[in-house]
Amino acid sequence: MTIRIHLAIMQPPGYIHSLGFLDQARYARYQFRRQGAEVTIGKNRLREDSINIIFGAHLGFPLHLKQRYACIFVNLEQLGEGGAVVTKDYIDLLRTSAVIDYDDRNLAAYGCKVGDVPVVSFQYAPYLATLAARPLQERPIDLLFFGSINERRKAMFSRIEACGWSVSMFDHPLYGEERDQYIRQAKAVFNCHFYESSRFEQARAFHTLSLGTPVISERTDRTTPPPAFEEAVTWVKDEHLEAFFRDEFMTPAWLERAQEQQKSFASADPQAQWQIAHQYCQALHGMEDKTTQIWRPAIMNLGSGKDYKLGWLNVDILERAQPDLVVDLGQPVALPLRAKTLGGGHVLIEESSLDGIYANNVLEHVPDLPCLMTNLLALLKEGGEIELEVPYEKAMTAWQDPTHLRAMNINSWLYYTSWFWYIGWFNHRFDISQFQWLDVNLAPCEEAQAAFMKVKLKKVRTTPQERSVARTMRPDFGGVDADLDAPMTLS
Repeated sequence: MTIRIHLAIMQPPGYIHSLGFLDQARYARYQFRRQGAEVTIGKNRLREDSINIIFGAHLGFPLHLKQRYACIFVNLEQLGEGGAVVTKDYIDLLRTSAVIDYDDRNLAAYGCKVGDVPVVSFQYAPYLATLAARPLQERPIDLLFFGSINERRKAMFSRIEACGWSVSMFDHPLYGEERDQYIRQAKAVFNCHFYESSRFEQARAFHTLSLGTPVISERTDRTTPPPAFEEAVTWVKDEHLEAFFRDEFMTPAWLERAQEQQKSFASADPQAQWQIAHQYCQALHGMEDKTTQIWRPAIMNLGSGKDYKLGWLNVDILERAQPDLVVDLGQPVALPLRAKTLGGGHVLIEESSLDGIYANNVLEHVPDLPCLMTNLLALLKEGGEIELEVPYEKAMTAWQDPTHLRAMNINSWLYYTSWFWYIGWFNHRFDISQFQWLDVNLAPCEEAQAAFMKVKLKKVRTTPQERSVARTMRPDFGGVDADLDAPMTLS
């Protein structure tokens, strides 16, 4: 049975370290494709037509999404005594969900035992071995380390440098090819443990070895790597650290051994583990078909791209922004709107169905703003709110974007609040429930420092007096009953 698998990486806004999960996601894609699955990778996006395998859920994951999507969570954290500090919510998520883990010693932390969930390892990735490896003697970087830094690691680097070798680190976080080009230039990558649990950091090692660069790793009594790494890594105990870097590193004997280690690693293949993981996905797929569900969202985000909000209905006019739904609400829209999402599901949007709408720097781009605001008013429930951020017309930044059609001031809301009849509204209008000036850093400020306005507009029912004024100001009377049921003759 061919199934669709979607590998979803969770990235909180602006959190660059989520890019680190790309290494494991690419490897999972490679292994699942070998099993015949159709595999996609996405950021914060889930798909109704796929099994969603989620990386980085410890950074936050809305539980209610499990009702709409078939989900498996990949745990790459070191759990248990001496391991990473994670939230109770994350442990509860693992305890109540389908999980794939990389180390069976993690399982007890969320109430599982060996055999309950698939345990996979990350090993040789042939798709990384596309460039001829540069001879180690010609590489300009002695030792490269990448990862989080703590005092324990700093102390080990100082000891190595005292032996005459330089340990290079990045001054800014780098991932993907931007990092890999430095790995290829290193004589070796040094690995040492961050946590007292001393789990082997195979996520760092598999990628490095697959790029053709040796790995030298600290080893403690608690370090138990998968068998494929036993012969592929140069292991150094703490008490032998100085002796190794004084007497062995880059000697002809070590260089020969490094070549043999590369060959050993390239011959290892954990396909059987990933076959079990694929069967696990197939079983879940058979139990949870989410494609027939109708999604009736309660909150909408106008925009997508980097502003995508997980769990909201994300709407955009551009498919390349990867929204849930491509639709232009700046054009007339017939409600109810039934549509297929880009994730393969179905969504129904009805009049007066939304509790909230968020639009961050959207209004300045829309050609027909009255049409957009009319659609948003129709979609909101009475009492529902739209939260807006727009550029302030007096700010230097207001017109720096060449796609801006307008900037706004405090009077820009009058037509949606007090003069609603000009737009053709009658029974409902907006009321300003919150207003703030924001500076260029989006911090609250006074008007003189303002670059943006943050406004909340609440949908309210017009009063009888307001509707009377509207009948007076409109070109028509705002709707007059046709009186078709009145008798034509009087008795």
